[in-house]
Amino acid sequence: MLRPMPLLMVKAKPNSRVSALTRQDDGTWLAQLKSAPVDGKANAELIGLVAHAFGCPKSAVDLQTGAGSLLTRVIVTDRVSAARAISIL
Repeated sequence: MLRPMPLLMVKAKPNSRVSALTRQDDGTWLAQLKSAPVDGKANAELIGLVAHAFGCPKSAVDLQTGAGSLLTRVIVTDRVSAARAISIL
């Protein structure tokens, strides 16, 4: 049986001093991004943070909606990486 792809609700905070991804009490994730939200730099950094946190390649991370807003829906598309992500969630 195929497991569903994990969907992460991520609150992005660009122009931060550190680059970090932390889980919040309400089930969302807080992404502190050093990059400015210009020319897709913050989105690229967000994809890298999620990939690193869940141990998957960047190509397995997809920004579903909200790429231009502070609240972004992120999905891990690779089946093996998704299983790892679900175990972390």
